[in-house]
Amino acid sequence: MPTPTAPPPKLLDRLRHACRVRHYSPRTEDAYHDWCRRFILFHDKRHPDTMSEPEVNAFLTHLAVDGHVAASTQNQALSALLFLYQHVLNKPLDRLDGVIRAARPKRLPNVLTPDEVRLVLSHLDGTYRLMADLLYGGGLRLLECLRPRVKDVDFPAGVLVVRDGKGGVDRRTILPRAAGEPLAAHLERVRVLHAADVAAGWGRVWLPDALARKFPSADREWGWQWVFPASRRWRNRTTGVEGRHHAHETAVGREVTRAARASGLSKRVTSHTFRHSFATHLIEAGYDIRTVQELLGHADVSTTMIYTHVLQAGGRGVRSPLDVPPQGPV
Repeated sequence: MPTPTAPPPKLLDRLRHACRVRHYSPRTEDAYHDWCRRFILFHDKRHPDTMSEPEVNAFLTHLAVDGHVAASTQNQALSALLFLYQHVLNKPLDRLDGVIRAARPKRLPNVLTPDEVRLVLSHLDGTYRLMADLLYGGGLRLLECLRPRVKDVDFPAGVLVVRDGKGGVDRRTILPRAAGEPLAAHLERVRVLHAADVAAGWGRVWLPDALARKFPSADREWGWQWVFPASRRWRNRTTGVEGRHHAHETAVGREVTRAARASGLSKRVTSHTFRHSFATHLIEAGYDIRTVQELLGHADVSTTMIYTHVLQAGGRGVRSPLDVPPQGPV
C-alpha cells in the first residue's frame, strides 16, 4: 500500500516558516501574517500567486484612501507583501507605480519635564514603579524593559544590556543608581519564586534560537530567568512543559495611564513618553547627540535629532522678544 503523503503546507504557514528561518521577531511574524491575510481577503480570497503588482497597488491605495492608515502602517503592509512575493512565492515584485501613499505628518514626541516625570512616578508603586524607573532612567522601550534576563543586569558597572532590541541589535544602556537597591531587592524576591518553581518541578523559561538544544538545563538556571516574570505560569501545549514568561506589556501601560491621570497632567502619557523624556533631558543636560543615539539604539542620528526640537527652553533655546526687558522708559 502506498504511504499517504502529507498535504503541502498552507501559504500563510509557509510565510511564518520563512520569517522564523530569517529570525524575524514574533511580532513581525504576526504582523506579516495579518497583512497578507487582509490582502487575500481584499481580493475575494484569490491566491497571491495569481496576482501581482496591480493588485498590490490597489490594496495599498485602499489602505491610504479608504482606511486612512498612517504612513508607517502602509509601509508595514508593503513590507509584508514584498516579503511574501520574494521569499515565499519566489516572484519578486517589480516597481509599484501609482500607489497613493499615506501622508507622514511631522509630529514632535510628547515630552514631560523632570518635575512632571517625578510626579507621575510618585503615583506608581512596587514593581510598576521599578519598571517606570528603568523606562525613564535607561531610555528603554517597553519590551526592552520587560525582556532582560538576570544576567543582563550589571550592578557594579551600572549597565543594563538590551538583547535583541529593535532591528535585532544588542546595546548597553544606563542602569540608574536610584533603581539599583530596589532592583536588587526585587531580584531577591524573584530568586525565591524561581526556587519554589524549580522545587515544584517547573522553573523553566523560554530560550532564544537553539540554546535550548545546546544547553538543555539552561532554561532553569538563575541567570537566564526574566527580571520581571509573569505572575502566572504558562504551559507549552506541545511538550507540556510549564514555566514563566515575562510580564505582559498591557499591564504596565495600564498602570502608567492610571498614574498619569492621578497626577492631573493634561499631557498624554504612555510608557514610551518616559523614553522621549530621557532623550530630551540628556540633550538639555549637554550630553553629545551621538552618546544619546547609542543609548537609545537608533540606527541613524537623524532619528535622535528630533529631540533637539522639543527642548524645554523655548523650542531651540531662543528667547522670546516679549520676555526681553525694556531698555529705558516705556
